[in-house]
Amino acid sequence: MKILMVLTSHDKLGNTGEPTGFWLEEFAAPYYVFRDAGVEVTLASPKGGQPPIDPKSDDPANQTEAMTRFKEDAAARAVLANTTVLRDVKAADFDAVFYPGGHGPMWDLVDDRNSIALIEDVYNAGKPVAAVCHAPAVLQKVTYQGQPIVSGKRVTGFTNTEEEAVHLTNVVPFLVEDELRRLGGLYEKKGDWVDFTVVDGRLITGQNPSSSGSAAVELLGVLRA
Repeated sequence: MKILMVLTSHDKLGNTGEPTGFWLEEFAAPYYVFRDAGVEVTLASPKGGQPPIDPKSDDPANQTEAMTRFKEDAAARAVLANTTVLRDVKAADFDAVFYPGGHGPMWDLVDDRNSIALIEDVYNAGKPVAAVCHAPAVLQKVTYQGQPIVSGKRVTGFTNTEEEAVHLTNVVPFLVEDELRRLGGLYEKKGDWVDFTVVDGRLITGQNPSSSGSAAVELLGVLRA
């Protein structure tokens, strides 16, 4: 089984002057769920090479078992440092695609034509697509059978109140919750920071960083079914 994980290459948090990137737990937890299940994992990003880690995601208060494991895993760190350039990957080579979040994807992957085409190719081929936290934003311009891919689908993603809690409501290009609703998604959520993943057919979405491991587990369940 082969899964592609697509990470952001964007490292600037809007016009704040602060850094951003992908959220470390949202990469580390799924990465080990997949690896421990014997899955072959490939990493890609728009620019290739080392994708930017949001420094906030590595705060002492945010440490998790998967993050600790990653930091002690030289082989995994080398894989992350050498992501494939996104335009060079082909949907046909993978059984599924998984998008970790963090704020970075909202600025590059949302509009990235290679990412949009990849998701459409994967989904059109009858394969599953998963995205967690801010990463459901990458579905904004993806269509399926002429409609937004999320239209009529049960979905989740970073909530308006979670965005408010991190004081970035006026920094992000749009709010994930609002946008999923606008596109016709049947948006669902649980309490802020609660692990919550939604599966609707071949579309798997997780609400926040806590949901990244469960989203990966659900993706494997869809693949095995």
